Amino acid sequence: MKSKIAIAALLLLPLSGQYAMAEEATTEEKSSLTVSAELGMLFKTGNTKSGDIKVGLNLKHEKDQWLNMVAFNALAKKVETEDEDGNDNFESTDNKWDILGQTNYSFEEGGKNYLYGSAFYQQDKFKSFEYQTSASFGWGRHWWETETSSFFADVGPGVKYDVISAEAATETIAATNEYSETAAIVQAQALYTNQINDFVEFKQYFVAKQAVESEKNSYYRSETSLTTKLIESLQFKFSFLVEHDTEVEKGFENTNTETSVTLVYSF
Repeated sequence: MKSKIAIAALLLLPLSGQYAMAEEATTEEKSSLTVSAELGMLFKTGNTKSGDIKVGLNLKHEKDQWLNMVAFNALAKKVETEDEDGNDNFESTDNKWDILGQTNYSFEEGGKNYLYGSAFYQQDKFKSFEYQTSASFGWGRHWWETETSSFFADVGPGVKYDVISAEAATETIAATNEYSETAAIVQAQALYTNQINDFVEFKQYFVAKQAVESEKNSYYRSETSLTTKLIESLQFKFSFLVEHDTEVEKGFENTNTETSVTLVYSF
């Protein structure tokens, strides 16, 4: 528990501050911290009772040659079931959350090349792992950036730590008491954005955490999203997420997907 709190505190630490900028001979105070929050809910009653909720929070802080980003996502789902005595109960069928933090330092203000450090933590009660965490550092580059589109990618070494859930543990794991795995990784990630028009934006994010040793678990994540502006600060977002683990316990799928529709408020 202490390690989880420490990771969250480390990710949120860089976020603070404001800076002043000049525009057309008028000096205005502009916040260097931008925040967006998203929410999606679905509740069903009648013949079937269930409840779904998806929340997200994204923070971005820019100052001089520094860029700090934090992204938090959570998903929960409960459905009504009936026990042997005929009593109605609500059972969780999905329960997960993750947090990603990254800091970039550009070699020169407005430059293309940067150094990065990132950390990731995920907890999913219905995966083969109780939780997964990783950290990486390395070099990145803004390959292009125009008024309507941008693409950046970075790569570097890191370490990944996976803890196998008690439900997924096999007899072999129980006998050896090896419920965790530490692996050296090479992490590569990229983000492409395209402002299709004044109202629609497309984003594609991909990250690969390739284990150096072949028998260790490697993790891949891809998220595709399309955002439509409803009003100035409110957007409608459709996203499709794919996660893949190369090594999982018996009875669990290697690939998981998630399709969601949410409202996003930016401020």
